[in-house]
Amino acid sequence: MAGAIRKAVFPVAGLGTRFLPATRALPKELLPIIDRPLIDYAIAEARAAGIETMIFVTGLDSNASQLRSHLNLPADRMAALAGKSAELGRAMAAADLPPGAAQFVTQEEPLGLGHAVWCARELVGDEPFAVLLPDDLMDCDPSAIAQLVAVFEETGGGVVAVEDVPKEDTQRYGVIDPGAVEGRRVEVRGLVEKPRPEDAPSTLSVIGRYVLPPEIFDELARFERGAGGEIQLTDAMAKLIGVTPFHGLRTVGRRFDCGSKAGFIAAQIGFALKDTEIRDDVLRQMETELRV
Repeated sequence: MAGAIRKAVFPVAGLGTRFLPATRALPKELLPIIDRPLIDYAIAEARAAGIETMIFVTGLDSNASQLRSHLNLPADRMAALAGKSAELGRAMAAADLPPGAAQFVTQEEPLGLGHAVWCARELVGDEPFAVLLPDDLMDCDPSAIAQLVAVFEETGGGVVAVEDVPKEDTQRYGVIDPGAVEGRRVEVRGLVEKPRPEDAPSTLSVIGRYVLPPEIFDELARFERGAGGEIQLTDAMAKLIGVTPFHGLRTVGRRFDCGSKAGFIAAQIGFALKDTEIRDDVLRQMETELRV
């Protein structure tokens, strides 16, 4: 059954420069955590929130075709792989999308996250929607985006996932000016993209999960350049504050920043230690490496 949010946008047009040369011919979203690509975790998260339509904003490079192939595996190939074992069949089914659930749009120029989201406007239409950045791997139960949807159902407007970061790291994030706090939910009074630490209104920073109203497209359509000369999603959200409710949510669970090498390795370790099949072997290997 569809939930309050039916559609999700996945901006996947990045070049993965931090992971070169591994991403020379492979989209960074297909980099695996153990045996499952990052994009599969994000899709599973969206599906757990009742989201039905997955909109992928890809670039013009050849990596986009690989992502499409991963998401649209031919039925005979799927059956052959699934037939090898019941466990593999379940794993393949978890990553499979129903016909028509995956939709694609091209971002022809790399003009920033806000521009990537704007590119999905025709497929989203006039309804609230989710945005998931697969680089941020969320290990949450309920799923991170489901937690945001629950807040949206109470408050309407926009909801973003937030977490506290070290003050020196605020220049890497959109940072909120917080208002009233209610449990894990905090009112957003303002948003600043990549502020210098001395100028940051707080250390409460936006991470890669959003539920946004369709009015965001009107602001993005202005094509106003912000930090880094790009069209920033944070700047467009800031324009809606006071017009529509906006809240941040400290999600229950753990976030791995897989856009960084250290975060990517942390995710490998974290998910390996949750896997009962390999946990003991991984611990032994870690102990060996620490003694070297």
